[in-house]
Amino acid sequence: MITAGQKIAIQRTANSRLPGTDLENVKFGRVFSDHMVMMDFEDGAWKDPAIVPFADLELSPAALVLHYGQSIFEGLKAYRANDGTVNIFRPRANIARMNRSALRMCMPEIPEDVFLDALVELVRVDKDWIPGGEDASLYIRPFLFASDEYIGVKPSDNYKFIIFTCPVRGYYKEAVRVRMEQYYSRAFPGGTGATKCAGNYAAALYPAKLAQDAGYHQLLWTDGMEHKFIEESGTMNIFFNIGGTLVTPATSGTILEGITRDSIVQIARAENIPMEERKVGVAEVVDALRAGTLLEAFGAGTAATIAPIKSITVGDEEFDLPPMEQQEVALRVGKVLDDIRRGRAGDPFNWLVNVRD
Repeated sequence: MITAGQKIAIQRTANSRLPGTDLENVKFGRVFSDHMVMMDFEDGAWKDPAIVPFADLELSPAALVLHYGQSIFEGLKAYRANDGTVNIFRPRANIARMNRSALRMCMPEIPEDVFLDALVELVRVDKDWIPGGEDASLYIRPFLFASDEYIGVKPSDNYKFIIFTCPVRGYYKEAVRVRMEQYYSRAFPGGTGATKCAGNYAAALYPAKLAQDAGYHQLLWTDGMEHKFIEESGTMNIFFNIGGTLVTPATSGTILEGITRDSIVQIARAENIPMEERKVGVAEVVDALRAGTLLEAFGAGTAATIAPIKSITVGDEEFDLPPMEQQEVALRVGKVLDDIRRGRAGDPFNWLVNVRD
């Protein structure tokens, strides 16, 4: 049972894989650090968290998560500043969002202080896994899943919470081509679109594969009812610079409340960049593309941070956007964001949590 202020038990690996890992050439999401956090929910309460060596899980074939998909996750990053210190970017926002996901998926919320303490301690233990370089960071993956051994459609009584980390570099190597999706849907009103649950991503795989097979990097998702309004870009939120105003779809229950999205909105307002959060119509975007007033578009998410879009295809018509080096707003807000995360500038929004030795 968790008690206030208790220390997290740490079992360090006897055989670190770090000396044999080339951090200069890691593939995103393919290399994992030495340790992970584990904590169980049993008998109506969270048990003591522990940091243990990264290892495979032993799971019953009857585990409820495997059959009914009761699983949620988060994604955030830690960065090494120029002076060598390590900062975790906006972990409290991710913790709050994960607990909102837990509520929607009928799962137990995780005490914020326990979550944050475990997260900070894990990054401290594995901070040497953070690669060097401007595009490098430590990707952090917390997740929670139903662990009951039971075949029946009901909320689980038992859950397993885990956090592990990955050394990563840039996600996209170039500006991306996207296609407007006007048949398949990602989310519907009353559904789980604003929740970071595993099922949302599984349902998106097939339409995304169709687009990738046709030569596109990602989709522009439209609303599930009429396909008249733009919602997200692949697994990212989306921004448009229309005539000098930065526009992003307002979150409304079908759009994930992205931490990077919110950071860009706050930075844009602080930088006095004209900014609007509202419904963004497909027709409005197409008209702006044809008129040449859509000056830039970019996706925003934890993995890619900012992913400039080089073309948007609507039906059979592909519209090219200005090259990445001319997308001034994306470059401007991206630099401010990166300078904050890497300690090159102040932290006026109080976003960083420092990992002290």
